Amino acid sequence: MNDLIKKLVEAYGPSGFEDHMRDLIRPEVEPYVDEMSVDALGNLITLKKGDGSGLKVMIAAHMDEIGVMVTHITKEGFLRFTNIGGVRPHGLWGSRVQFANGVIGMIGSDRIDDRSKIHPLSKHYIDVGATSAEDCPVGVGDAAGFVQPFFTNGKLLTSKTMDDRIGCVVAIEALKRLETTPHDVYFVFSVQEEVGTRGAEAAANGIDPDVGIALDVTITGDVPECPPMSVSLGKGAAIKVKDSGMIAHAGLVRLMRQRAEAANIAHQMEVLDGGSTDARSIQ
Repeated sequence: MNDLIKKLVEAYGPSGFEDHMRDLIRPEVEPYVDEMSVDALGNLITLKKGDGSGLKVMIAAHMDEIGVMVTHITKEGFLRFTNIGGVRPHGLWGSRVQFANGVIGMIGSDRIDDRSKIHPLSKHYIDVGATSAEDCPVGVGDAAGFVQPFFTNGKLLTSKTMDDRIGCVVAIEALKRLETTPHDVYFVFSVQEEVGTRGAEAAANGIDPDVGIALDVTITGDVPECPPMSVSLGKGAAIKVKDSGMIAHAGLVRLMRQRAEAANIAHQMEVLDGGSTDARSIQ
């Protein structure tokens, strides 16, 4: 499974530019589904048909990642940029980004004399090795994703875009193992989650599911100086009860707990103060 994880987490796919991710996922799931389509927004929607006696179930995992988009090219060839999703300036300096055409750039920032301050995004730039605007290999409106290799440390995995390529892997593996079901199960690999769960909203409007489940990541409460939280790394899947965008259906939460306990699956209950997932748009 690590080979599939590596392939997906290292792939390019900022919000709005998920085509490559969709092309990687499609052959993984096509042999196991009864129907597959791509909607107008770019969601990859697959259907495993039931026997007609069950419900319509939508399971969503988003393909997109946070990134940056070029807003201006200076006469010296440096790229000014804006964010795609939740990009925070305090960790950008020295980061590598890659554009769809394969060009890699390094993020720098304007001179700062007060080291106690953090430059806003507008004071950062990308250096792609160009010497002028004319010889710059990318243009205004081009998007880039971050570059970070996948590696393992025992049972721990580290990479960019675990949010939410790991959810895509879980969906793919679940789909492969789902042999029969009374339900019509829609596995949706959604777009533009990082900029407002837009893809899941469009997909849910089209599918009109009876049950919706989002597969995504969360933060933990077991790192230094973090907000108190009952979720810890390595102690099982987190079953969300509430976040800033939705309150989970109590019956569905109860069912998940019961099934996890019956199968001896380690699990934790999650209440997240900030942030949300595709679940809010499905709901």
